[in-house]
Amino acid sequence: MATYREETRRATLLQCLSFFLLGAIAMAAAIAVLHVSSSEYWRCSHLTAADDDRSSSEVVDGGGEWGMVRTRGAQFVVGDGGRPFYMNGFNTYWLMVLAVDASTRGKVTEVFQQAAAVGLTVCRTWAFNDGGWRALQKSPGVYDEEVFKALDFVVSEARKHKIRLILPLSNNWDGYGGKAQYVRWAQAAGPNVNLTSGADAFFSDETVRGYFKSHVRAMLMRVNTYTGVAYRDDPTIMAWELMNEPRCASDPTGDTLQAWIREMAFHVKSIDPAHLLGVGTEGFYGPSSPTGRLRANPNAEAALVGTDFCRNHRVLGVDFASVHVYPDNWLPAGATQEAQVRFATSWVEAHIADAEGVLGGMPVLFAEFGVSTKAGAAFNATSRDAFIEAVYGAMLRSTRRGGGGAGALLWQVFPEGTEYMDDGYAVVLPRAPATTGIMAAHSRRLQMFNSRCAWSCRWGCNKRDAGGQRPPSMNCDICRDDIR
Repeated sequence: MATYREETRRATLLQCLSFFLLGAIAMAAAIAVLHVSSSEYWRCSHLTAADDDRSSSEVVDGGGEWGMVRTRGAQFVVGDGGRPFYMNGFNTYWLMVLAVDASTRGKVTEVFQQAAAVGLTVCRTWAFNDGGWRALQKSPGVYDEEVFKALDFVVSEARKHKIRLILPLSNNWDGYGGKAQYVRWAQAAGPNVNLTSGADAFFSDETVRGYFKSHVRAMLMRVNTYTGVAYRDDPTIMAWELMNEPRCASDPTGDTLQAWIREMAFHVKSIDPAHLLGVGTEGFYGPSSPTGRLRANPNAEAALVGTDFCRNHRVLGVDFASVHVYPDNWLPAGATQEAQVRFATSWVEAHIADAEGVLGGMPVLFAEFGVSTKAGAAFNATSRDAFIEAVYGAMLRSTRRGGGGAGALLWQVFPEGTEYMDDGYAVVLPRAPATTGIMAAHSRRLQMFNSRCAWSCRWGCNKRDAGGQRPPSMNCDICRDDIR
């Protein structure tokens, strides 16, 4: 049996060891906090429990759970912890039409499988087809149930492959009916409809606006026949867009389009406040923009089509900014590859700067970008890769600092056997190994940032200074090194 002095010495020794271990743990925690908060290199967005605007769904993208994408400041976020969601994505606009016919329905699954294998996480595809062949909306408020089921299939397949969808609700152009089809419907309704501005009456005529509001309601309230989930409750849908590339050239002041955006944004949010909403613009600067920004436009006509990037995205209910990137279509004929790449880089950087600055900190999504490789075009299938890398490079410079450049969606990815629809921009992933490798590498960098930055920032992003504010920036060297 030990003596009293031996027992006291032993107890004292155990106390010292305990204090030593506790001190070491505290020091390690302090070092971790200092590592995260000491640098101004990156601004990280991490939601606290008090800040978290939780949806009814469990959320975390890529972590096994699935829920609504939201915004916090200049970032898209997912999950109860507000994990950053920077995305690499693609357009395949005609998936609903492919899904109508049993002989081509498998192509929808195929393109999602191939995209997911490359790490693409968002697909933009049409949620409209107004009048004409394979019409979803055959006449105002009258739908073809088989075509609607085809869209249901697209949504359900996207979820299976963990790909989120951006769904535009209408088209500026005549393809798939567009605003001109709505105007033709109104013209057929009676002589009392004032349509003097042609197809642009879509934005001003009360009858036409009513048709579109009806379509919006039908789309958002739709219950998926494959999943049983209403579209407005489905986190597979990342966002709605009011229109693909809206323009109102009949009113170059932009007032007509601006009023329409305000009205329709309110209408969408009154039915579906949970999902994100974008306008769908190309990003042109209009008359209300400063002269310096007007010079960023690809040509003089871009300022006269009735849109204005900054003004259009200040509307209540619009959650993120949208921009397209088409130097081969927009720049004067004969522009070299180098000139087109320079323009694309400066175009991306200007809009990121405005989203973070003039728009007060808003994510900006480059929802279409691409160049044609058809005969006579400035690019071929090989040199196009340099353009893709330039856009990705500009995006990564934003990502490295936790900026507003939220993602870029290539126009467009094709499944094999659909090349007969190629508009010159198609990328068939299995047949383009170099391009596929570039896209996969970009996806890996973004996925590394999304997963590891959220964990690394957990120590520091919730800390507040004496005034109760979060530090303006955090240090995420782990992630920064990974995405170089």
